Amino acid sequence: MTTAFAIEPDIRVIIPAFNEADSIANVVKELPPSVSQVIVVNNNSSDQTSENAQSAGATVLTEERKGYGYACLKGMEYIARQSKAPDIVVFIDGDYSDYPEELDKVVAPILNDGKDFVIGARVKRLREDGSMTPQQIFGNWLATSLMKLFFGATFTDLGPFRAIQYNKLLSLDMEDKTYGWTVEMQLKAIKKNLSYTEVPVRYKKRIGVSKVSGTVKGSIFAGIKILGWIFKYSIK
Repeated sequence: MTTAFAIEPDIRVIIPAFNEADSIANVVKELPPSVSQVIVVNNNSSDQTSENAQSAGATVLTEERKGYGYACLKGMEYIARQSKAPDIVVFIDGDYSDYPEELDKVVAPILNDGKDFVIGARVKRLREDGSMTPQQIFGNWLATSLMKLFFGATFTDLGPFRAIQYNKLLSLDMEDKTYGWTVEMQLKAIKKNLSYTEVPVRYKKRIGVSKVSGTVKGSIFAGIKILGWIFKYSIK
């Protein structure tokens, strides 16, 4: 099965970024030529994230309300105002923990097999030692195990490197403003019967300290938010 995209599909990338001045230019520059536009959403950074992203060639937006979901929604609002809609939207973090050049591999199941949604799965054999904290590994296992138990899902990761057909993304009516963005997308994809798959991707130690898994507070709030979304959908 193949999709009805143009020979050169319009792929746009949204990168939420909070104080990622040391890494953001690397992420932008290493995305492949198949990307038509890179949108960095500066999420109220206090460093040179915005300037460095712009110098690297990205379109830079500002979202002063702190929160991963707020930043992603800002990027989506910008795309919605453009005269031409993209075919595919890709989300990737700005900390350089993913390998941006693997984007073509992540979108391939959409282009070649007609999938609606693809997760770049951070499988153990491709992860650099120490690139994921113990709480991240446990949280991913718990969340995906619960999704399998309640919904029969086959996800193994909540990885932030992900691609989705734009019209399918709009159909999800995304709303989470903070830590629950990734799991909300996956839960809604299940509920909407979107076709999905995972692609193993490499993962390395991020530049700088994580604002979520790098702090006790961030880890706790992220865990609560993720479990909240799962149990919300399990009782619907």
